[in-house]
Amino acid sequence: MYFEKVLDKLDDEIILIGHSLGSIFLTKYLSENKIDKNIKGLFLVAPPFDDEGMDEEPLNDFSLTDMELNLLKEQAEKIFIYHSTDDPVVPYLHAEKYHSTLPNSKLIKLENRSHIFADNLPEIVEDVKGLKK
Repeated sequence: MYFEKVLDKLDDEIILIGHSLGSIFLTKYLSENKIDKNIKGLFLVAPPFDDEGMDEEPLNDFSLTDMELNLLKEQAEKIFIYHSTDDPVVPYLHAEKYHSTLPNSKLIKLENRSHIFADNLPEIVEDVKGLKK
């Protein structure tokens, strides 16, 4: 898997960021695989949790359950969830599902940002910088 090849080349301390399907990929992968890295921060942007309220193709094997996230909780020091309440692709309730399943996560509720966040997510920059302190 390409992700594993890239992961092997990274330093011991890493920050992972995923948007939309990229975020559920990271979540699913880290829920099923123990990695030999210190994940300082996991940033999930507009992450789908399951098929609820989704009009697009079903997530199938990528859908999550609460129980699957136990290994993820052990691996990521800090988890940040960013989601806009007006997201037309992934409903905001998905962010709430993540946050209730990952109670130590930080949920950042955004307004009027839709789904793509093109050049408009300064909050994530500040949170990444905050991990370096």
